[in-house]
Amino acid sequence: MRIQNENDLLEIGIDWEKTVSIIEETVQCLADGDYSQPIKPYLRYRDPRNRIIAMPAFVGGNINMAGIKWIASFPGNIDRGIPRAHSVVILNEADTGRPLGTIDTPLLSVIRTTSVSGLVFKYFNELRKPQSIKIGMTGFGPIGQYHAKMCFSMFGGIIEKMSIYDLREIDQSLFEDSRMEVADSWEQAYEGADVFITCTVSDAPYIDKKPKVGSLHLNVSLRDYTIEVYDWFKEAMYVDDWEEVNRENTDIEMMHLHKGLEEEDTFSIVDMVVGKAFARHAPETPILFNPMGMAVFDIAIGSYYYQTEPVHVVNL
Repeated sequence: MRIQNENDLLEIGIDWEKTVSIIEETVQCLADGDYSQPIKPYLRYRDPRNRIIAMPAFVGGNINMAGIKWIASFPGNIDRGIPRAHSVVILNEADTGRPLGTIDTPLLSVIRTTSVSGLVFKYFNELRKPQSIKIGMTGFGPIGQYHAKMCFSMFGGIIEKMSIYDLREIDQSLFEDSRMEVADSWEQAYEGADVFITCTVSDAPYIDKKPKVGSLHLNVSLRDYTIEVYDWFKEAMYVDDWEEVNRENTDIEMMHLHKGLEEEDTFSIVDMVVGKAFARHAPETPILFNPMGMAVFDIAIGSYYYQTEPVHVVNL
């Protein structure tokens, strides 16, 4: 069995174009029905904020891999000076069930999450073709930091600035581009943003302001938008998987319970990729994408890293 950790993944490197294409390929497997993904159970005990989640899946197509991710999310870890998330992915040969490898690092989850956002951003960019954009972000932990890396790698040519707000002091030495700036409030980061990304550990919604016309909102942390924003986003409400995201006190569940949002009122990531659903919305319509996180994407990205050897450069 091959065992990989964070250093192994970093040695291989992150090719955002490649990882985004893997997510896109996996979405096609979803559309074709060539996958299996039971709804994930949450293990909770003592502090209800904490959870350990089992995420089994099979992905067909050229990926053809099965496996499971076991991920712990303990928000209070931040106050202890240790990472919030810890995860292990086990990969199984699809045709025999034979264990092939273990990837022991939460970085894989970060890459998966960021690559899903990159795919949505890509489709938004290809349809609306903005000449320049302003990006707003709340939360600058590992998820936020890697979203910044992805944005500048894939869309750096059109980024005018990226405004970032965090309740904690932001270490600006982590800024990799001069266009990155610290906002004084989430409102400052939000107002005027063409693309807004939530990367917090918030357990209570706070975003209650009207979005910029025609903007894209990547609600990565899922619990940041109040139900008051519903009327502004209801024409273009996107989810990765309705059954997964409509629970655990997400913004989608709150809109379902208090605003009558139903599955048929939303668009899925399959609708976006295969059905080209973004084209159905008027250019001024703001889009809200809510990804709970799909195990098939973890297995697909894990399969890529399992099969990829690091490139060693020898200077002669």
